[in-house]
Amino acid sequence: MILLNIAIKMKHEQDANLEQLILETAEKLFLEKGFAMTSTTEIAKKVGCNQALVHYYFRTKENLFQSIFAKKIRLLLSSIIENSQKDISFEEKLKAKIESHFEMIRANPRLPFLVVNELTTNPERINSLKEKINELPKSVFTQLQHELQIEIDNGRIRPIEIMDLVLTIVSLNAMLFLTGAIFKNIAQLSDADFEQLIEHRKQEHVRIILASLKP
Repeated sequence: MILLNIAIKMKHEQDANLEQLILETAEKLFLEKGFAMTSTTEIAKKVGCNQALVHYYFRTKENLFQSIFAKKIRLLLSSIIENSQKDISFEEKLKAKIESHFEMIRANPRLPFLVVNELTTNPERINSLKEKINELPKSVFTQLQHELQIEIDNGRIRPIEIMDLVLTIVSLNAMLFLTGAIFKNIAQLSDADFEQLIEHRKQEHVRIILASLKP
């Protein structure tokens, strides 16, 4: 009986490890090539298993993609609204949120391409995007809205909707990484020069957004 329990436990651990490996491999391929150009056959080959196992864990390529897409959408937005610190000014909090979001994309530079590509080629994913936004903690979003309104009421910033602010942050940060490789090649920048440009742009995005809020 003990040996049977051990065997069952080992099987569960192996299943969990293989499922995670499939997710990680699929994520890398989806980010590199997009949904349409990635096949479950290629995913299985990279993992080192047969295609039937991919379908066993996720049934379809769509289910596998949705698991990854949902996680990435939450990552893209939660880095803004969940990064809160106490006992600092609103301007300092906002600066931290902008930089946190920037660094998240910096660590996942293909993420903006994946999101834009999928929402463009598969418009039905917009509904999925709405659902993922609604899943984010409303209490955290409400807190940010509350802090923003206090600043507006006290005349420290101009009237602005929270969604406009979030979209400005996302747009500025994402566009750099959507077009960065093109600009790097056109300007013939070295890797070191490009990294300096990225760091400069992070600070410039903070400056632009904070300046845009002044009354």
